Amino acid sequence: MTNATLPATDTIDARQLRELMREDPALRILDVRTGGEFDSVHIPGAYNVPLDTLAEHVADLADVDHPVVLVCKSGARAGQAHSKLTGAGKQHLHLLDGGMDAWESTGGDVVRSNSTKWAMDRQVRFVAGSISLVGILVSIFVPKAKWLAGGVAAGLTFSAVTNTCAMGNALAKLPYNKSNNCDIDGVLDQLRKAA
Repeated sequence: MTNATLPATDTIDARQLRELMREDPALRILDVRTGGEFDSVHIPGAYNVPLDTLAEHVADLADVDHPVVLVCKSGARAGQAHSKLTGAGKQHLHLLDGGMDAWESTGGDVVRSNSTKWAMDRQVRFVAGSISLVGILVSIFVPKAKWLAGGVAAGLTFSAVTNTCAMGNALAKLPYNKSNNCDIDGVLDQLRKAA
């Protein structure tokens, strides 16, 4: 099947990914960040299938015979994708530990555009902080507005505990975060091609 030695664990680090990329032409890298994030920077040869699109096509993606490495910014969305794909029966599936952050910090090659789009975690911090700040400021005049900031804090706590992000999922649907990169039928054809 492949020449590369696949690691026994589902989580691999940037060094292991570089080795697999050199040794195994059948290896596929699936980046589950939004199209906007992918357009800004990605690993050369990676395919962009945003997490919401992946959820809609999980059975098709699980049928890909090639080994797949899942990537996102830090690892959380790739972890969600991993759960969905393993649940659908995907074998030879791995996570890049630390995501694009780890890849770039270890000197991994990237394709970078001139795009100024923010990463999803930065967008979430901005929106959550803005809503909280507005809630606190408005509470000077309308005391119950403090609960807006409290609601955001509760949402962030829930997000951390469950390793999910409702705000991130909502922001991912905005036109700002979309791109025309994910032609899912084209991606599936490319993923299934022989190495």
